[in-house]
Amino acid sequence: MSGSFTIAAPGGSRRAKLTFEAYVQQYYFKQIAAAANKRLSVLTDGMFILRCKESAEDRVHQSGLDLDVLDRSTGCWRDVSTLSGGESFLASLALALGLSDVVQGQSGAIRMEAMFIDEGFGMLDENALRNALRVLNDLADGKRLIGIISHVQELEERIERQIVVSKTLRGSTVAIV
Repeated sequence: MSGSFTIAAPGGSRRAKLTFEAYVQQYYFKQIAAAANKRLSVLTDGMFILRCKESAEDRVHQSGLDLDVLDRSTGCWRDVSTLSGGESFLASLALALGLSDVVQGQSGAIRMEAMFIDEGFGMLDENALRNALRVLNDLADGKRLIGIISHVQELEERIERQIVVSKTLRGSTVAIV
């Protein structure tokens, strides 16, 4: 379905054209951000909160599909692009978990049985790593598979069940530890 319709902008004085597709994307993106904030609060000890930007910075970005972050240490909202590497990883993890929560909540019978996370843990400080592992452990709750692909030594020491892939001269070997 294409075309656009007009919606009232915040404050009601200006009107913006918005495609139906963009309207639906914004609706679900706001739900995902709200679900992500529940996870991000735990991951960052309440330091950050995400919100959808109401208007685009320029014509390249789509209105309502960009994020700002409230940094409680400064009390100021800023663009998510200003987050550090570790902070960005935590925000991305929270968004992925928020998406999973929204999909499961909307679908009724569908349950996400597995999740794989590739790298990112090396950018986290000790507290953030502990929080991330606690959230993932709670998410696994003995019923889901959470796969972490990483070279971080601290993870190897903290995760009890592992699939270890090692390079050899004859190819790779796999061991379950």
